[in-house]
Amino acid sequence: QVQLVESGGDLVQAGGSLRLSCAVFGSSFLINVMAWYRQAPGQQRELVASDSGGGTYYADAVKGRFTISRDNAKNTVYLEMNSLKPDDTGVYFCYVNIQSTYGYDEDYWGTGTQVTVFS
Repeated sequence: QVQLVESGGDLVQAGGSLRLSCAVFGSSFLINVMAWYRQAPGQQRELVASDSGGGTYYADAVKGRFTISRDNAKNTVYLEMNSLKPDDTGVYFCYVNIQSTYGYDEDYWGTGTQVTVFS
């Protein structure tokens, strides 16, 4: 069983910074993709940033302000968020795609961490 534990969400003033963390617990798996999604109130969940191990992707809205990184030794992914704006407010979800010991690709989600940016 794979479990994702997120942390780092908070209430922050516009222009401030936050660092989200997501640790992946379990055994006998290979992590392929690690990513962060967010969901604003009344909106659909959207991809913010991803790291496939071979490259990174950023949504246009966060390019130049957010940085995704991963520590494979710790099975942890981070999202460094700078110059935060009120539009960045939402619940941030960690996502991983793993290859199980049986060779299947499996998707897992964290429960989300709230980020609120006030002006």
